[in-house]
Amino acid sequence: MPVLRQVPRAEVTNDTVLAYYNRLFGDRDPVAQPGTATGTPGDWWTVFALAPDIFKHAVDGFAVYRHPDRKIDPVLRELGQTRAGWVKGSQFVFSQHCKSLRGLGVSKEKIAAVPHWTVADCYNDTERAVLAYADCLSQAGGRVPTAVFDKLKTFWTDEEIFEFTYITCLYDMHAVITRALRMEFDDRADPITEVAAPEGFVAADFLSAPKPKQ
Repeated sequence: MPVLRQVPRAEVTNDTVLAYYNRLFGDRDPVAQPGTATGTPGDWWTVFALAPDIFKHAVDGFAVYRHPDRKIDPVLRELGQTRAGWVKGSQFVFSQHCKSLRGLGVSKEKIAAVPHWTVADCYNDTERAVLAYADCLSQAGGRVPTAVFDKLKTFWTDEEIFEFTYITCLYDMHAVITRALRMEFDDRADPITEVAAPEGFVAADFLSAPKPKQ
């Protein structure tokens, strides 16, 4: 479950929130009866509904990358969103955009290789440059070598580079928020925990040379 309260249908008074509840959940209360057509719990929507103006800002952001004014190739756009989800460790963002890549006709091989694109031979030169830039944004926090921009400018206009930058960073943010609040597929325990030592182990500097026996 998310760490924040979810907003049940009975409490919704905002028209935008109610319209999305109707579109995604029909007549159901998504808190009492969760689940969407894509197989997600749907609690992203019910948590964001805590602040209807932020809810609207977020869904307007979803419309941005599908807007008819966008010049960027949707496959390259989705590669950036998917890679951002993987880099940030968001099962939700990564999984949802793998589905989007599949819907755009991207091969199973390329989708499966997103986590290890640097050693995958299935991507063309353009796709590799885009994935490298996505890593600069999501993994390096925006630290981008000039050579990366030089390569991007061989196939993208400045407008396309800006579009990709904005959209990838937008989904980097969504990946962080979803993980932080334990929403959707990111409702899972942190995998990094201490592994217990064998019984009888004494917590000491176990790399030191053993003491000589008396």
